[in-house]
Amino acid sequence: MLKGTDGGIKMAELENSRDLISVLWSGADILRSKMDANEYKDYLLGIVFYKYLSDSFLIKVYDLIYDEKPQNLKTALEAYREVLEDESAEELKEQVREECHYVIEPDLTYTCFADAARNNMFNREQLQKAFNNIEQSDPLFADLFTDIDLYSNRLGTGDQKQSDTISNLIREIDRADLLNTDSDILGNAYEYLIGQFASETGKKAGEFYTPQAVSKILTRIAIAGQERKRGLSVYDPCMGSGSLLLNAKKYAAEPDYIKYYGQELMTSTYNLARMNMFLHGIVPENQKLRNADTLDGDWPTDEETDFNMVLMNPPYSANWSAAAGFLQDERFSDYGVLAPKSKADYAFLLHGLYHLKSSGTMAIVLPHGVLFRGAAEGKIREKLLRAGNIYAVIGLPANLFYNTSIPTCIIVLKKHRDGRDVLFIDASRKFEKGKKQNAMTDEHIDSVIELYNRRETVEKEAFLAEFAGIEKNDFNLNIPRYVDNFEKEEEIDLKALLNDMKQTEKEIVRIQGEFVSMMKDLTSSDEGVNQTLNDLIKMIER
Repeated sequence: MLKGTDGGIKMAELENSRDLISVLWSGADILRSKMDANEYKDYLLGIVFYKYLSDSFLIKVYDLIYDEKPQNLKTALEAYREVLEDESAEELKEQVREECHYVIEPDLTYTCFADAARNNMFNREQLQKAFNNIEQSDPLFADLFTDIDLYSNRLGTGDQKQSDTISNLIREIDRADLLNTDSDILGNAYEYLIGQFASETGKKAGEFYTPQAVSKILTRIAIAGQERKRGLSVYDPCMGSGSLLLNAKKYAAEPDYIKYYGQELMTSTYNLARMNMFLHGIVPENQKLRNADTLDGDWPTDEETDFNMVLMNPPYSANWSAAAGFLQDERFSDYGVLAPKSKADYAFLLHGLYHLKSSGTMAIVLPHGVLFRGAAEGKIREKLLRAGNIYAVIGLPANLFYNTSIPTCIIVLKKHRDGRDVLFIDASRKFEKGKKQNAMTDEHIDSVIELYNRRETVEKEAFLAEFAGIEKNDFNLNIPRYVDNFEKEEEIDLKALLNDMKQTEKEIVRIQGEFVSMMKDLTSSDEGVNQTLNDLIKMIER
């Protein structure tokens, strides 16, 4: 009975998720013809987020007044308007501000904007005022809606068309029932949209999105053995939209206590991550996000500085300053050299390792070049191997990412351990081919995790290499040196092949004979055509 009930709940959740995604995606249709996905994602996701803030606010207000959930948002708005006439209004506002970190005036609620849009009375200035009020209410929301230009020519030519576009979008998004949608469903719908935008934007997607299959592998590896830890801390110094960070929630036994730390260079992407956190129900005190350059200045430095999990999908082979001063930076000083100016891969890796707890696990995605390139990178790699920091190397299939078709690898690192052996896994063939990108299914992911957990040699799939063998290979970690996945071609039976060729030749002669016979039956009143037919027949009969 319980199983059936649970199945029913899951099916209902799935239907709610599909309905929500359908509404949100139809909102994208309003903007799709006006601008590319990398631009309209900011409008759509920003306005969805404002609806989330507004709806959450009204639900909280109603709960504080009546200690129950409202039947609908209009009822909640009416109750809010009524209480503002009482002398207890300021006390209520202060209570809501304490819990939500913001206050929305009745006329600036999304419910009010949606009514105005339906009655052709929508005012863009009011929505801009609403955005400004949220941004100024708490540092948590500072500059959050900066990327939404309500007066952009891309929305249409002239004030009326621009206003109509936003009005239509608000009206469409209002069909999303957030009142009866829990944070997981809303968060997953938001993740789906981000994934769809990644698919449409192609190379620009690398700024904000890690494919879910890769995220799952990274997270399951890094959280292994720490699933039940209360107060688990997870750090992503190149967090993009925050999707990789949020995966920890799916595998932790006590997700409400996870502490999220993330840093992102691109301001628009940083804003996306902040919205994503709230839409997944992450309370403000559990998220520490920062908009800055990870390599130029170390962070965090004045609060918790090392973490149970470090997850990273940094920009591949990016440029960085590699200034001599970084040799005194604690993140890099132990290695005596810096990552090359034109390839910051090891700079990102060493930054992440520096912030890893002694008992934690780090998983980072990088291009294969980091496994075998020499010079400074070779010296850093050797130092890491001698210290036992590199725990596993996993080769992924090519063309998994939206911004590059090159094959990538996952490097798993640990701070302190007894051994110096390295597990190599070749997962390059574990994928399903897609039109744009290849994809790894859950079966492929489970297979990789099983090989990782077994930590032993499996023919053509995995190899547990002793340190002496790695040293003998001059600390080259190129996966084919360790995992031989060569498939010997089946021997050809020459005699059988010759017989097949003879049979094929006989069949060709027979068919040609039939063809010539049919052609001889053809005739024409045009002598030129007859002559051409005869010439063709002679040519075939030779």
